[in-house]
Amino acid sequence: MTILTIAWLLLPLIVGLGIYLLPRLDWFLAFGTTLVSFAYATFVFQQPEPIVLELLDNFGVTLIADEQSAFFILTNAFVCVAVLLYCWRSSKSAFFYTQLVVLQGSINSVFVCADWLSIYVGIEVMTIAAFLLISYPRSDRAIWIGLRYLLLSNTVMLLYLVGAILVYKANNSFALTGLINAPAEAIALIFLALLAKGGIFVPGFWLPLTHSESETPVSAILSGVVVKTAAFPLVRCALTLEAIDPIIRFFGVATALLGVGYALFEKDIKRMLALSTISQLGFVLVAPEVGGLYALTHGLAKSALFLIGGNLPSRNLKELQQKPMANSLWIALNLASLSICGCPLLAGFGAKVLTLKNLIPWQMLGMSFAAVGTATVYGQFMFLPHERSEEDTQKLSIGFWLAVVILISGLIGANAFNYQTYTLANIAKPLVTIALGWLAYFIIFRNSTVKLPQTLETLDHLIGMMNLMLLFLFWMVWQ
Repeated sequence: MTILTIAWLLLPLIVGLGIYLLPRLDWFLAFGTTLVSFAYATFVFQQPEPIVLELLDNFGVTLIADEQSAFFILTNAFVCVAVLLYCWRSSKSAFFYTQLVVLQGSINSVFVCADWLSIYVGIEVMTIAAFLLISYPRSDRAIWIGLRYLLLSNTVMLLYLVGAILVYKANNSFALTGLINAPAEAIALIFLALLAKGGIFVPGFWLPLTHSESETPVSAILSGVVVKTAAFPLVRCALTLEAIDPIIRFFGVATALLGVGYALFEKDIKRMLALSTISQLGFVLVAPEVGGLYALTHGLAKSALFLIGGNLPSRNLKELQQKPMANSLWIALNLASLSICGCPLLAGFGAKVLTLKNLIPWQMLGMSFAAVGTATVYGQFMFLPHERSEEDTQKLSIGFWLAVVILISGLIGANAFNYQTYTLANIAKPLVTIALGWLAYFIIFRNSTVKLPQTLETLDHLIGMMNLMLLFLFWMVWQ
């Protein structure tokens, strides 16, 4: 198992080099690497016990592949397969596929790391690959957004590294469990970095601009899986350190409400999807026990929504209300949306039911509002006009349809993970939530012209809010 796991981790780096040597096989090499991730995730699911590798004992470098890891790895594989299918027969260069493969490999490494130093290395490699993909079009706008992302990432990861060093100083180890014996400032520094990198709560407001302005396949992979690399260590900490669990749950509720609150008033489709990603990351954190399952269902649905959103007649919701889309697009758009809302027969149903069942009492009210708000946000798609349009359908590439079919099939097939949730009471609750969300849309938000300010998204305000959040985290940890 040791050799298998290490070979799986090294494969993307080797393939990345191979793409440069064999550029005509770039797509096929990248696709094959992604299929290996599928196989490894399946292998981990079948193991009765977690796979634990102790490396560099003096530093506490540890790899753990368990069920939680497998859910996140499977999410990464699904999203990368969809993105590769979307880019099939496109003009993407070998450089693009190299960065995509390196991104996939670095993300996978984070999902099996159980020490702060390895997580740092994985996230940093991922950040560089993500920056190169964001700036891939080489336009002034793309380069600026990429540099903005890189600057914010490097700033918070420097703080993270300081926190990791403090953990090592206190424990002579970088192990995640050493966080409980580390000084308060170590916890605050590491958590601030992970909140910011993951697009969680206020430090994550870099996310809407970055995800909405990137190319369609890049937006899909950013929202579908990249931001989850920072959520994963938080989930792991909540599961292994009882004292940390309430802090993670608090940020989960706050993030779910903040993200959906902004998404309700957004009329730009891609920005709305990005703001919803912030909210859905909150759902991943509120119940760490099922965080992996929720991450999988959200990753499948959100990457499908970004791929579809990039091919709609317009990004403006008001214009879409006047400009019918093709029936096929409307159906795909709403299947992915209904999964996020928790509709039965789609994977989001089981994930949302199990998440709500694992909440503690003080979380219930806030997450109920967040669930209704989510239904309101995505209910807007259900009532968009649509028509039979062969011309619009034929304009879309075969790769687009293959990607969307794979993702939606995954949303249907993933019900196998939670078939036990299909009881009458469980089915009734999300249906009522969806109905309340649609009712709120018709009564309150359908004709709303309110637009919330984007002040928090400017670079100087983001840096300022990170400073304030660091003080807030110090206060929380010291309590």
